[in-house]
Amino acid sequence: MAAKGLIHIYTGSGKGKTTAAVGLAVRAAARGWRVCYVSFHKSRRYYAGGEQALLTKIGVDVRRFAPSHPMCRTAISLALKQQIGRQCRRGLSFLMDACRSGGYDLVIADELNICVRDGFITETEVVALLQAKPAGMELVVTGRGASAAIIAAADVVSEIREIKHPFSRGIPARKGIDY
Repeated sequence: MAAKGLIHIYTGSGKGKTTAAVGLAVRAAARGWRVCYVSFHKSRRYYAGGEQALLTKIGVDVRRFAPSHPMCRTAISLALKQQIGRQCRRGLSFLMDACRSGGYDLVIADELNICVRDGFITETEVVALLQAKPAGMELVVTGRGASAAIIAAADVVSEIREIKHPFSRGIPARKGIDY
C-alpha cells in the first residue's frame, strides 16, 4: 500500500480509460494490495467474462452497478431511467462505504463520470466521495467528461484523447480488444 494515496482521474473521448484502470488493478493486486473494482454502465454480456473475470480470479473484489448504459439505446423509458438512477446511487453508496471502511488499498470507480454526466448522481456527491478517501488509499475514477470540480479534487488527471477510432469507420467493438 502507498504511504499517501492519490486520487486519479482517467477521462477524455479516447479509448483506454478502463484498460488503464484494469492495468493498475492488476499491478496493485500483484503487489499484494487489497483492490476493489466497481463498474458502472458495463454490460455483463461484454465485460463480466473478460477483464472482470480475470480481476476476480486474481483476488480483486469486483462489483457491478447499473450494467445498462442509457446512451446505448435509441429510447429510454422513465421507469428504466429511474431504475438506472437507483443502481447508480447504490454503487455510490457502496463506494462511500468502501472508502470509509479502510478495507482497500485501491478502489476503482469505472465510468463514475458517466453517472454524473447523465444526471444519475451529482458532481457534489462525487467530490464528497473523493474527500472521504482515507489518506493511504488510492482512488481511481474513470469516464468521459470529468467535471472541473472533480478534476480539481484529483492529484493525477490523464486525458485520453481520441485521434482515430475504428468505430467511426463502422468497425464494431471487438472481443479481446474492446471488451
